[in-house]
Amino acid sequence: MAATAHALLSASSAHRWLVCTAAPKLEAEFPDTTSTYAKEGTLAHEICELKLTKYITTMPRGTYTKKLNALKKHELYDPEMDETTDTYLDYVKRTALSYSVPPSIQIERRVNFSDYAPEGFGTADCLLLAGDTLHVIDYKHGLGILVSAEKNSQLSCYALGALDLFDGIYDIERITLVIYQPRRANISLYEMGKDELLAWANDILAPAAKLAQEGKGEFKAGDHCQFCKAKANCRKRAEYNLELAKYDFEVPATLEDSEVAAILPRIDDLVSWAGDVKDYALQKALSGTRFDGFKVVEGRSNRKYTDEDAVAKAVKAAGFEPYEQKLLGITAMSQVLGKKKFEELLGELVYKPAGKPVLVPDSDKRPAMNTAADDFGAASTL
Repeated sequence: MAATAHALLSASSAHRWLVCTAAPKLEAEFPDTTSTYAKEGTLAHEICELKLTKYITTMPRGTYTKKLNALKKHELYDPEMDETTDTYLDYVKRTALSYSVPPSIQIERRVNFSDYAPEGFGTADCLLLAGDTLHVIDYKHGLGILVSAEKNSQLSCYALGALDLFDGIYDIERITLVIYQPRRANISLYEMGKDELLAWANDILAPAAKLAQEGKGEFKAGDHCQFCKAKANCRKRAEYNLELAKYDFEVPATLEDSEVAAILPRIDDLVSWAGDVKDYALQKALSGTRFDGFKVVEGRSNRKYTDEDAVAKAVKAAGFEPYEQKLLGITAMSQVLGKKKFEELLGELVYKPAGKPVLVPDSDKRPAMNTAADDFGAASTL
């Protein structure tokens, strides 16, 4: 996966600048940052790219094996990546084989949608063109956020770029957006006609992009703030979250149920914002900024061995066993045995306990649990 420059109006951040048109210019004032999760996602994408490349080209097995082994040596590599990228490859294969005529498959294709967003571009994981249908398939390695393909702005921008490249060749009429998120067992699809996509591009994307490019419009806080580079010290986000200060949290028992219901959708944003502000303040303090009433101290740490081999040798010499025997976890055991052998030997010895109750919005796809009130209601009808 080749490194690319970051567009002011990128496809991956479209969900943010479509709503908060003033954000891109403000974000441009902040340095680029990354995280371990982002680096893991990049590595998984590189493995996806390699496997798809082998599928659609005549790459020699030796070359493929050498490149795959090199990726597996990365410090962030996890055996789970091999499994999730295999299932992604299988999905693309199944989609391709569902057509009687072999489709064109484009991997990590840079696309340009600057007809609607100035200097707008991005890189699509996989474009599959078959007959009059364009499939835009995006691999998401993340586990934290469930991503939906429905009217997904990132994939829609990729689709616009793909139309610019291929519409004259393939006469595309239908677009299928696909989010493939294996670690959440999520394959989300959204189908639309070309007319619907172009109407969205002209009526919604282009006007918002014009405002964003010019640094006009307004700041607006919401779920889209999560990956904004200005999220820690954005005044609009602070105002948005501090609205909850009108509630007296010292006596939550006095809140009406309707008030609790009004607060619940905002709690996660509030907690996230508070954490972002603390992280930002710490980095400023480490750089020399002083905040009244606060100081930087050394956090807690745990003792560690300076040389584990020397420790083991010393303990054994004293007549003790330095290592503990521990059963491999299910994922590790499955990697050792292979899926088929794992099911054959251990299928009946594995179970999944009920998860701890979690309060989530009605939009969550998981079925609701039976509560005490549900059980009481059922019993009262007997």
